[in-house]
Amino acid sequence: MSDEIRIEMQGPVGLVSLNRPARRNALGADGTAALMTAFRQLAADPGCRAAVLTGAPPAFCAGSDLKELGGLDVPAMCAHEAETARLARQIGMLPLPVVAAVEGYALGGGMILALACDVVVSARGTRWDLPEVRNGWLPPWGLQALMARVGPVKARLLTWGVTEVDGAAALRMGLVDAMAEDGQALAEALALAGRLAALPEGAARSTKRYFEPFVLGDAERQDAEASRVFAEDAQSAASQATLAKFARKA
Repeated sequence: MSDEIRIEMQGPVGLVSLNRPARRNALGADGTAALMTAFRQLAADPGCRAAVLTGAPPAFCAGSDLKELGGLDVPAMCAHEAETARLARQIGMLPLPVVAAVEGYALGGGMILALACDVVVSARGTRWDLPEVRNGWLPPWGLQALMARVGPVKARLLTWGVTEVDGAAALRMGLVDAMAEDGQALAEALALAGRLAALPEGAARSTKRYFEPFVLGDAERQDAEASRVFAEDAQSAASQATLAKFARKA
């Protein structure tokens, strides 16, 4: 297991932590692969009945690692993002309920990764933001997860990234399922995951399986289409300027 991902069992709940605080838990290729492995490991553990996903302070996740992306050509960027898309879809197909505990901020792919979880707990002061369009491109994956929560019209507004959303606003619009005071999102998520883990295992899993097609919809096809548009957008002057800026950062 990569050092970028930590797993800790708390009774029947598996706590998965993004552990790359110096990069604000940004999703690189190694971390994405390790996170996928972690979830598969928990799903195969008969003692694990639910999972919580969180990030090492100061943030849940800053999204895709733009420094890493900035060193790739467009086809390689699309392949990189396709793996992250597969990870997000895998969360919806796991037999375990997965709860996200979000503090600090969830940006771009980090926001979508949280929304791909079955239940989302946000701290009151959490910043929720999709900066991709401002950077010059359509988010290349995960928009089905956003639309499943808030509908296509509000999802479009959030994707444009022109509204500021904190935990309270996210709760009002249905973007998240519960709000905790700052510093308490993880405790609230663990308590909620404990209640899910206490449900009869067969019924809890069959409930997730029943709702899976309604939540995931046509996500794989939609991700492929978003990736195609992203590839076009990534060649624009605005996108190249953004990527070049991050590629120069140490």
